[in-house]
Amino acid sequence: MKISTRGRYALRFMLDLAQNDGDRSFISLQDVAERQGVSKKYLEQIVPALNKAGMLKANRGYQGGYQLTKKPSEYTVGNILRVTEGNLVCVSCVLPDTDECPRMADCLTRNVWKGLYETVTNYLDSMTLQDILDQKTTQNQGNTD
Repeated sequence: MKISTRGRYALRFMLDLAQNDGDRSFISLQDVAERQGVSKKYLEQIVPALNKAGMLKANRGYQGGYQLTKKPSEYTVGNILRVTEGNLVCVSCVLPDTDECPRMADCLTRNVWKGLYETVTNYLDSMTLQDILDQKTTQNQGNTD
């Protein structure tokens, strides 16, 4: 499994909104693009999927932009990546209700891939945007000697 640029930038976009949401104003794509060093055009391709998934509020026009619809603690990294990447499997035979592989019933390695999938999804689903922001705050406090 490899997380694409789309997934990595979506996570950075959502973290930027969470980090800069202090006064609950809408944040422009241009501001996020500049802070994150990401093309605004690329963000414009990512935002519709996040918006369609109900993760964002959009406001058009003057002082337009985006906000999170929920608290940062309610967004998991896994959910954000599934919106932009689809499922997070390394091999498709571990998905429920799949019969893609004719060797599936006798495959000795399927449990390896299933364990990897479960470990990765459990980890990504246990980490929220707020957790990441809190880690950054803790790191910054430790560097103020």
